[in-house]
Amino acid sequence: MKVLWLCNIMLPMVARQLNMESSNKEGWLSGLADVLLKCQKENGIELSLAFPLGRNFHGESWSNGGKDEGSRGEKVIVPLAGGVVKIRIEEKNVGVDCYGFPEDVTHAERYDESLERCMGEIVEDAKPDIVHCFGTEYPHTLAMCRIFPRKERLLAGLQGLCTLYAKAYYADLPGRVIHSVTLRDMLKQDSLTQQKRKFESRGEMERESIALAGNITGRTLWDREFTEKWNPGAKYFHMNETLRKEFYGPEWKEENCIPHSIFVSQGDYPLKGLHYVLNALPAILDQYPDTKVYVAGNSIVRCSTVKERLKLSAYGKYLLHLMRSNALEEKITFLGKLDAEQMRDRYLVSHLYLCPSALENSPNSLGEAMLLGMPCVSAQVGGISSLFSGEEGILYEGFRMESGSAGEEADRISDCLAKAVIRMWGNPGKMREFCDNARKRARILHEPDKNYRRLVEIYDMIYHGVGE
Repeated sequence: MKVLWLCNIMLPMVARQLNMESSNKEGWLSGLADVLLKCQKENGIELSLAFPLGRNFHGESWSNGGKDEGSRGEKVIVPLAGGVVKIRIEEKNVGVDCYGFPEDVTHAERYDESLERCMGEIVEDAKPDIVHCFGTEYPHTLAMCRIFPRKERLLAGLQGLCTLYAKAYYADLPGRVIHSVTLRDMLKQDSLTQQKRKFESRGEMERESIALAGNITGRTLWDREFTEKWNPGAKYFHMNETLRKEFYGPEWKEENCIPHSIFVSQGDYPLKGLHYVLNALPAILDQYPDTKVYVAGNSIVRCSTVKERLKLSAYGKYLLHLMRSNALEEKITFLGKLDAEQMRDRYLVSHLYLCPSALENSPNSLGEAMLLGMPCVSAQVGGISSLFSGEEGILYEGFRMESGSAGEEADRISDCLAKAVIRMWGNPGKMREFCDNARKRARILHEPDKNYRRLVEIYDMIYHGVGE
């Protein structure tokens, strides 16, 4: 059985062989690919990979009579039509055909019809029995869904749901912030209202992709509810995700953590809810004055130089205002870009993982924290309750689609968040019980062998036209 994966990034195993920098995102895909390739004799799956290379990539510069030798090792590199590059690599002693295609990855909200020719070239060469698209909100996914003729052999894997994220995007921000435009926002054409429109555009592509696909994989009751509305005729297959390998094995220990330290995995746009945390922090500090918040990702509030001040976004300026008005500058640390090992180590020294997002489907960061067995607090939004309940940690009432004034809602959510954190730290015995339960559940949800076998089962059912 030939299966073509359409991914939104180049997997690290490919990047390594091309001496190219790899992304830290979607680390779970690598683990799944490793197992599929390692067990190829058992599963009978011939895997090939397709991914965007960006507009500035020139694959023909690597072509030397079909061979590229030297620092990158020996491999076959063949330019195809439409700017597609075919690269044959060896991984786990198995040959894998990889297809890089040109795409403007910095503008995922723009659909480019030339992608349809690229996808056609890839399908023509790979001749897959099944195409598995990871993520429904990308232009290349829509292009594949449009051109692949056998919709009953087309599988769309849900990640987020941009249609709904767009509705929650402002996350109860004040109107003055929503409509504020900084010099950076103007030059980049990236104000908050423009950011929301980008999500709306990606949501339109997402809904069409889902409507075209004959098969869907998801993992929450929330994503199933909405995709069944958008395509009631598709077969829905539940499948949990395998997380990054670095998170299997280590276990959080309270004695090794920094007391009253909170870890937030992302906070550079409103949907991730960092402003809720800043509004909640004064109440938490009243109870635990040594509290500190560590945020993964680049700082969008850095302003120590004139250049940095000019690069502030409207949301960054608002976060900076909240930090200054509540004297929180010394309480917030932005950690920069972290790889999997660095993320794991930060979880292990933190006293609590917090997911303050206005909307999420099933955040892998929460799954990673649960797998490590650390205290977890999360907003009860989107699909989170399908993987995290009041048995594994504390859920608080977060963003509501239909609500009153944004100011009142922001205050309510921040108050709920603060109470949840204080409650977690205030009962050490219950906290340890939460940690044990979280680790147990995550080891079931994210068990690699079980999830691998489920994927093979799904492919087999699609190949033979069988539903659940």
